[in-house]
Amino acid sequence: MTFSLLARCARTGQFGMVISSSSVCVASRCAWVRANTGAVATQNVTDPRLGRLGLDLLAQGFGAAAVLERLIQAQPFAAYRQLIVLDGDGRSAVHSGARTLGIHGTATGENCAAGGNLLAHDGIPRAMIAGFLADPAAELAERLMRGLEAGLAAGGEAGDERSAGIAVVDRQVWPICDLRVDWHDDPIAELRRVWEVYRPQMRDYLTRALDPSAAPSYGVPGDP
Repeated sequence: MTFSLLARCARTGQFGMVISSSSVCVASRCAWVRANTGAVATQNVTDPRLGRLGLDLLAQGFGAAAVLERLIQAQPFAAYRQLIVLDGDGRSAVHSGARTLGIHGTATGENCAAGGNLLAHDGIPRAMIAGFLADPAAELAERLMRGLEAGLAAGGEAGDERSAGIAVVDRQVWPICDLRVDWHDDPIAELRRVWEVYRPQMRDYLTRALDPSAAPSYGVPGDP
């Protein structure tokens, strides 16, 4: 049903997550990132409350393993949940409950972790990690996209992907990148297209928020 990748950029301190699913609007429920804090994925049979709780626990200083333990204990349905936690130091912890759907798996790497369920095979998370780690010099959002694309190329879900999303946080309270394709026949390719449109403008939108006097032209009719 879902495969995802969480990561930290050791160079910039950014955190991000990318995800795709056969379900509609997957990123709205499953992807949780917070600047200077970390990232949490809550998927399979999703409880979005666990995403926010996980970020709050990370913000209090708990490491990934301690946060995961508390999330599992937080409610009585841990057997249905697949959870991935990435903390401020890039450490990760993963959980796939006994009721996780279909072929499922998780994988971890330096400053990253991946997981999925109802997969074509259990090597999909490892393929995502390899795709992410292939070019450490690239910006985090691009590396996440490459990880997602690697997961798809390796087989992706057992069924058809229908939605996808990517979110990256830097130093501000809002994401510098928060892109979603909520229902599409080829959502990962469409997310790539949207990312390529947004990519050259990403820093401009940040400048417009922080110092509009220094921002470039908006490029719209009537803009001097």
